[in-house]
Amino acid sequence: MQVRDVMTSGAECVCPSNSLQEAARKMKGLDVGPLPVCGDGDRLVGMITDRDIAVRAVAEGCDPRTTTVKEVMTPDVVYCFEDQDVQEAAVLMQDHQVHRLVVLNRDKRLVGIVSLGDLAVETGDAKLAGQTVEQVSLPT
Repeated sequence: MQVRDVMTSGAECVCPSNSLQEAARKMKGLDVGPLPVCGDGDRLVGMITDRDIAVRAVAEGCDPRTTTVKEVMTPDVVYCFEDQDVQEAAVLMQDHQVHRLVVLNRDKRLVGIVSLGDLAVETGDAKLAGQTVEQVSLPT
């Protein structure tokens, strides 16, 4: 089974130049915590989470109306390709201890997100899901 078969497609992103307030509003509207950050042509340049906004910006006294996403995003993002096997995606999650992966096409454009929940529910592979959750949850 390929990642495209289990991922959530149509993931939305924010631009590096967006304000943190704009990113937070999008998170609220979509009811999500993480958002991919895309530059030209939906090419992935980073990831921002609600925690990034709270810990890296608000806690430091940054103004969310003027601070940009680029200033607090994580630039190095673990991702997978839509045509990869779900087992490979699970290994990436385990190795990097992440709960979700951004999914790209082979042109490196954003096409979706795959989460631990997607692996657990959509694959029907309880062993794979359990092993992935266990490895992601280990202390670093």
